[in-house]
Amino acid sequence: MRAIAPPPTKPSPILGWTLIATVAIALALTPLLTQQAIINWDGWPQLHRFLTASLHPDLTSALLTTTGNALLTTLAYATCGSFLSLLIGSILALFSSEIGWQTLRPNRPSAAKLATKLPTTIRSLLAIPRAIHELIWGLILINIWGSGSITGIAAIALPFGLITGKVFAEILDDSDRQAWQNLINSGAHPWAAFCYGLLPQASLNLLSYAFYRFECSLRSAAVLGMIGVGGLGTEIQVSLQSLRYEQLWTFFYALVLLNGSVDWASAKARQQLGCATRLDINARSRGPQQKTNGKTNGWVETRLAKSGAMLAGGGGAGFERQVGGGLWRIVAKPAPTFIARVKPTKTLLGLALMLGLVSFCFWHLSPDWWRMASLRSLDLAQDFFSKAFPPDWSLLPQLPGLMLQTLAMSVVAIALATLVSTVLAFFSACTILLPGGLLQPSTQANFLSSAIAWILLLGSRAILLFARAIPSPVWALVLLYMLFPGILPGAIALAIHNCGILGRLKAEAIENLDQPPLDSLSAQGTPTTLLFCYGILPLTLPRFLAYGFYRWEVCLRETVIVGLVGAGGLGYLVKEQVSAFDYAGLSATLLGFMVLTWAVDSLSQRARYGLR
Repeated sequence: MRAIAPPPTKPSPILGWTLIATVAIALALTPLLTQQAIINWDGWPQLHRFLTASLHPDLTSALLTTTGNALLTTLAYATCGSFLSLLIGSILALFSSEIGWQTLRPNRPSAAKLATKLPTTIRSLLAIPRAIHELIWGLILINIWGSGSITGIAAIALPFGLITGKVFAEILDDSDRQAWQNLINSGAHPWAAFCYGLLPQASLNLLSYAFYRFECSLRSAAVLGMIGVGGLGTEIQVSLQSLRYEQLWTFFYALVLLNGSVDWASAKARQQLGCATRLDINARSRGPQQKTNGKTNGWVETRLAKSGAMLAGGGGAGFERQVGGGLWRIVAKPAPTFIARVKPTKTLLGLALMLGLVSFCFWHLSPDWWRMASLRSLDLAQDFFSKAFPPDWSLLPQLPGLMLQTLAMSVVAIALATLVSTVLAFFSACTILLPGGLLQPSTQANFLSSAIAWILLLGSRAILLFARAIPSPVWALVLLYMLFPGILPGAIALAIHNCGILGRLKAEAIENLDQPPLDSLSAQGTPTTLLFCYGILPLTLPRFLAYGFYRWEVCLRETVIVGLVGAGGLGYLVKEQVSAFDYAGLSATLLGFMVLTWAVDSLSQRARYGLR
């Protein structure tokens, strides 16, 4: 008998992308190792004063009143910006999705051709303005409309509307079309088939992303306040400039309280709807055997949470786990459909509350809509664009070096954020260390181990909340007390902020792991160390890497806002150009930033595709 050699196996994509990431991190750290002066010892006394002030914040009635008003303004900006971005995104999704064109142009010979080519073209065009951070949009709009509330709302609504349109289009194209096709074949109108056959399939994903986008809008509203549109960001900026650290910490605690409340409310709402996680970008969306117009449909770029039936432990096999010694209960049972999951009374009540909140926020801000079409605004817009175009091409020799600094800053930031957030995520996931969890299967644990588990859980969640609640420019300003300006303080500031976001996303991914394989290992008496190394870690590592690559795209855009406070890179050049009203140079810098963003987005998409 002749021995048959086993077929050669392909190298693991996880190993390949890990090696590429390691080389990129090493290259990004090279400028830091060659920098002569890093630590600014003269700023440490100021840092000590800043940290000491956290123990005795200013709690006078006058400042608390100011804090409450600023808190309400920040929430209003986030609510109004999110509402308009969802409207813009919903409209753009119809024109940038394949299923949208099949609905808009039914029974037309050119419908199939349009549905194939136009969505890709429209998404590519929308990627250009989407690459500009909302803070840059705010700076541009301030020069046209002034620092009124309309500027803050539009600075959130415009870029987030473009992002929402892209994601919504992918969700619609990725949804199961069997019911839609059956209605079409039975003679139903395409719009009726779209509303009754496709939207119910995509509802959970759309709602889940809407909640996630609102949380992002809240953080952006705080950042926009730092350029003078009002809210907690404006108060934080004034307190930083005047070195009133007691007042500053009062605003910090208010911002943490606001973010924590929104996170809790979002989690409760998603729990009622059956959306287990905020964001799921590493799940296969549609099998390769499913085709549309004769072509295989690819994986969705940003895949959101599946329905409760798909997330509840292995293809609809429901499970129930009780952890925390009876104090914490996690139930993940299959939810057949979105309509069966939600009760009409609760749905109407939730819609009424949301519409009431949106109406109140618009009333509170009272935006000056007339500024958008006033003659003065039109003259200022014409003057701005006439000065911005054509760009100042004399900056081309200077841009590559700054682009490399910006890229290095984002790589170091996301590497630090990924490493630290992974450790904190396992501590903050309530299905790991609590009694009854995966690594503590016994629900009758002693008091000491239970107390330690709860302290680690609550402490890690508090750290993650504080890290993501404070805007990254504030972290950069604090780090500039003890570090010299450069890419290092900017990278650490971005790492702290993104660590809070990644940690929460990863903790939810851990809490929604596929349970049957882990339960099987536990039933066989597998030690907790082996269960973690061969059960939990292999299931979470691909998704963790995908989260890291996804946040790398966002982190690159955020390098602009830390650069505005002196952290280096293209952002620092943008700050100088805005201060000098050099709009031609600003347009050239933004074009370079768009090229860099496009390259990072393409690499990130390829990496996340390979990790699926």
